[in-house]
Amino acid sequence: MDWLMGMVADLEPWLTAAWVALPDTVRFVVVTLFKIGVVAICLIIAVAYFTYWERKIIGWIQNRIGPNRVGWKGVLQPFADVLKMQIKEVVIPANSNRFLFLTAPVVALVPALAVWAAVPMSESFVIADINAGLLYVLALTSMGVYGVILAGWSSNSKYAFLGAMRCAAQIVAYEIAMGFALVGVLMAGGSLNLGDIVRAQEGTSMLSWFVWPLFPLFLVYFISGVAETNRAPFDVAEGESEIVAGFHVEYGGIGFGLFFLAEYANMILITALTATFFLGGWLSPFAGVPGLADTWLAAPSFGWLALKMGFFCFCFLWFRATFPRYRYDQIMRLGWKVFIPITIVWIVVEGVMAALEIGPWAAGV
Repeated sequence: MDWLMGMVADLEPWLTAAWVALPDTVRFVVVTLFKIGVVAICLIIAVAYFTYWERKIIGWIQNRIGPNRVGWKGVLQPFADVLKMQIKEVVIPANSNRFLFLTAPVVALVPALAVWAAVPMSESFVIADINAGLLYVLALTSMGVYGVILAGWSSNSKYAFLGAMRCAAQIVAYEIAMGFALVGVLMAGGSLNLGDIVRAQEGTSMLSWFVWPLFPLFLVYFISGVAETNRAPFDVAEGESEIVAGFHVEYGGIGFGLFFLAEYANMILITALTATFFLGGWLSPFAGVPGLADTWLAAPSFGWLALKMGFFCFCFLWFRATFPRYRYDQIMRLGWKVFIPITIVWIVVEGVMAALEIGPWAAGV
């Protein structure tokens, strides 16, 4: 080991000189590709073990064991599932549109991964620190529905088509509510940059987080996020008891796996965005607490963002194990007649209080 450390020490000055000699553009590309690789690998691993913990937690809630055969306590079950999907034959329906059928999973997956470029993991780690990050997030999260619609239409199956149409109508309803909720965040943060929105929540304590003055918008945003990802109790797009798995009923193998990856990546994304917009992102809840303000517990870090995301991920699983599936008309009524009016009313209230310089968020407008 000593000789290895000595070799690294000998190479360090040479590597430093070579790095400094590179053009700025090349260094920027290398650093960006490294960040993309780190985020992509961590996200894929998180999706794999999110499925594992989903089966475990729902099993515990229903007094079952869950995966317990592949690896210790079943921890290798996600890798077994991936291997199974990779070796299964890709069957293309005879009367389907072959090109669109094969393209749809990619169209659903790419926006689910690309949107992470603008999500700040910590104060110093973000792939693309763009000023219009909020618009970028809204644009890419809206594109995922095209993969679902293409899958339903190109399959030439009435069940897949019904699932795609349900998903399109549901996403239109809830994206409006989510957009209005983010208007309130924009008014409070005074910026479209996600990092600036987190920094606007800095203060003497966690009472500076936007979740308190924007609590109705927080609830609307997170519940709409559950609906956007087609998760229970809003999973009518893939309602097994009604339309035999919905828009991806004709998919198997790696095609189904890509839809699966996109769905769970979007779920994790919603948890990250909810924590970023309303719960201070990487900020510590112990900032300003007497006796803890000068300790590591009060220091902002990615760990606090991960804990907040973990709580919301648990909520996704809790909802699935608790609530029955809504009827389609109930979902539409909730989106159009409840959530959208709530967001509009609260935006008006926020604007009035900002104009009167009342409330903790007035300075950000």
